[in-house]
Amino acid sequence: MCIRDRINAETVVSEEFATLRERYSRGGQTGSRTSRQVLRTKADELTPPFAIYTVMLLISAVVATAGLLADSPAVVIGAMVIAPLLGPALAANVGIVTGDGRLKRTGFTYQIAGVTMVVVASIALAMLARLAGLEPAGVDIVVATELEERVAPNLFSLAVALGAGIAGILSLTRGFSEAIVGVMIAAALIPPSAAVGITVAWGMSGAATGAAALVVVNLLSINLAALATLWIAGYRPQGLFEVSPTRTPTYTYAVIFGVGLLVLAAPLASVTLLDFHTTELESAAEDEVDAVLAQPRYDGLESDDVVVELDGDYPIQSVDRVVVTVSEREPGPESGLADRLYEAIRPHSDGSLVVEVQYVVAEERGEDGNGDGDGDGDTALRTANDR
Repeated sequence: MCIRDRINAETVVSEEFATLRERYSRGGQTGSRTSRQVLRTKADELTPPFAIYTVMLLISAVVATAGLLADSPAVVIGAMVIAPLLGPALAANVGIVTGDGRLKRTGFTYQIAGVTMVVVASIALAMLARLAGLEPAGVDIVVATELEERVAPNLFSLAVALGAGIAGILSLTRGFSEAIVGVMIAAALIPPSAAVGITVAWGMSGAATGAAALVVVNLLSINLAALATLWIAGYRPQGLFEVSPTRTPTYTYAVIFGVGLLVLAAPLASVTLLDFHTTELESAAEDEVDAVLAQPRYDGLESDDVVVELDGDYPIQSVDRVVVTVSEREPGPESGLADRLYEAIRPHSDGSLVVEVQYVVAEERGEDGNGDGDGDGDTALRTANDR
């Protein structure tokens, strides 16, 4: 009887060893199509044990929440890097098309549990921040931090999630690097989930609804894009015997993802239209303000700024007012200016509109403290409102 022992090579003398190791350790040559069996194995390997997954996500949740509250993009990016969300997102859809029920259940369970953990951890940390007195007094927490784009999402928010789902499957099936793709998926899920927790802790139900809608939309987008990419890559159910049991589940999940995404995308479309309308209104208001102030009776008045303010009723806001800042040399509001600006700007708005004029008076003070304008000095500002 011959007994053979397996010995790991410690020294290799071959110029082609690195190439061979790169090819076969990744399931095939980079850029070539991966088999179904290898695809399942790789998706399974990218999904960490649940205990490690939980710890890494909790750390990511704490970092993301701190980054959003501190208004620090760099910290938020750090939270994305450490979030292990790539494996579950890919495993669920690989399990669907290959008929691997265990892989599918693991993928969906990890995704739902992961998002839930991030939201709960963010609520806890945000509540501690409020109890510690970190809430800015008299300041809207949404406007003061990086939360605004995540509590009132528009259709452009889908780009990251759709791109992440497509890139994730390509990295899995073609042997490309998964690290950056994992960051893309985390970018679509971690900050919005943390935004849900923060807005819940701050008692902002409308903002929390907007952030939660973004989380669900991104989850659906990632899974739909991943499933569609697998289909296009040739992993679609076909044949009469081997893969026919996966045909109905694949179609069913594709319909669920697609219909859910269409339903939730409707509010995002409303926000997108509002963004376009706000931009157009602001541009038109600037032109109208310049035209009014160009009249001889308003000599000495100059337009400093024109801003369209929203009502803050998240997630779907509406135009609240147009604030026009005018600089002048003499203090006090100009009689009738607000009415003339209102009549000029009103045709460009679809609904009710308030035009507010703020006057900024600059007085040059000389070095002796007198307002004679001689010498270099500071500028004293006073404001008055006219609606």
